Amino acid sequence: MSENTVNSRIQDEVNKSDVVLFMKGSPVFPQCGFSAAVIQILNALGVKFNSVDVLMDPEVREGIKRFTNWPTIPQLYVKSEFVGGCDIIREMYETGELADFLTNKGVENRAA
Repeated sequence: MSENTVNSRIQDEVNKSDVVLFMKGSPVFPQCGFSAAVIQILNALGVKFNSVDVLMDPEVREGIKRFTNWPTIPQLYVKSEFVGGCDIIREMYETGELADFLTNKGVENRAA
């Protein structure tokens, strides 16, 4: 599959939901600790999100890294904007910045 096709598929996923998590595994059965940590944070904030299991599609797994120029997974997108990976999300959550960011973007969360 061409890089343009992979980028289009990724962009479609990012655009179709307010909050999208590209992760390893599923929210019910995450396949890495970093993905699990981001899910816990989103659940703690009561955020509804869609997820994309990059382990199911090697092209998306590699393509998402090029798409954002970010080397790691998970990757969180809010209103089509790349927010960051696990460490950034964890830090934003601990400081309250993530709840503020979500509220400012119009995403329902428990802190709103």
